[in-house]
Amino acid sequence: MSDQPRTGEPTPDDEIEIRPGMEPLSADELEQFLARARARGHTLTPEEQYTIFGPPQAKQAAVAPQAPVHEGEAAHLDRAQIARLQENFFPELGDWGELPTPRLVQGIIFDFDDTLAQLKQPLEALMEAGAKAAEAYMRSTGMELPDDFAHNIVEARRFAQEKSEEEQEEHIADDAMSFLLQFFGYPASRMDPKVLQNAVDIFYAPEMTSWQLNPGALDALKALHAEGYKLAIIANYNCDRVFQRTIDYLGLRPYLDVCLTSASVEYRKPDEKIFNPVLERWDLLPYEVVLVGDSLLHDIKGGIELGALTVQCTIGTNAQVAFDNQAVASQIVPDAVIEDFEKLPTLIEEWASV
Repeated sequence: MSDQPRTGEPTPDDEIEIRPGMEPLSADELEQFLARARARGHTLTPEEQYTIFGPPQAKQAAVAPQAPVHEGEAAHLDRAQIARLQENFFPELGDWGELPTPRLVQGIIFDFDDTLAQLKQPLEALMEAGAKAAEAYMRSTGMELPDDFAHNIVEARRFAQEKSEEEQEEHIADDAMSFLLQFFGYPASRMDPKVLQNAVDIFYAPEMTSWQLNPGALDALKALHAEGYKLAIIANYNCDRVFQRTIDYLGLRPYLDVCLTSASVEYRKPDEKIFNPVLERWDLLPYEVVLVGDSLLHDIKGGIELGALTVQCTIGTNAQVAFDNQAVASQIVPDAVIEDFEKLPTLIEEWASV
């Protein structure tokens, strides 16, 4: 390259004066130069390499290998040593007093139906009353329904419960009512979602107001809550908003950190996935949790598979659950069995301090 303007015509490489500091070659010029050099077997001189590629990079000094670092042993300090460190180095922390002993149990998950509470009337009678009220309401909105539609509402709920148990996925109450109406000629496009929701709420209303707490249940929740344990209810129930109203109706909300139904997550006990949202919220491991329930198949099996401690509560077990429990009693064994809630706080405290 020279100070003369470029003409665009290729220049023979032996006519190019190359010296350090001159204007760098363009990409095309570089490619042409290297091609000609390779064709002639020409080896670039150090000056040519400097001009084309720039000065060589300085060699980095070799880094001496570092000696391996071994993990030191943890310092085991007793209370007196900790107190001296606090006094000498951290006076601003004040007097901590005795250090608390961590508890092995941090949270308790309760089943609801036939564990904490039971119905004052037979479920069949409550469903019949609710279905008749729901049918009357839907007719009042102008819906044309077949005779004795209330019977179909009850049967649809039974069918949905059977499918939920069989498939271990919750069939939600609103969906069951919607499918029933579609079967009788009301497609979803013709349904008023608000009417559908109100009909479901009316169907469940007699049942919602018929729940009563089992003796000692509220006192046990109050005592455990006062001791600082995290408390939750997880129930297999197909209408979450009705269940949440039931919890408020019974006055349980102030003592609970979580209240979860299968309708809200679509998983059912004993599937461990229904317990995971509670463990994640609490940031606890399964062995730090106790699961309390009446059903060996749903509650105790779920707790065992999760890795939690389990307590079978036999206070209000209904006939069907009692029959199922008897069939699997030799395969599913809880860690403890209680016949009244007075024993639960003491049992939890014993496990927490082991």
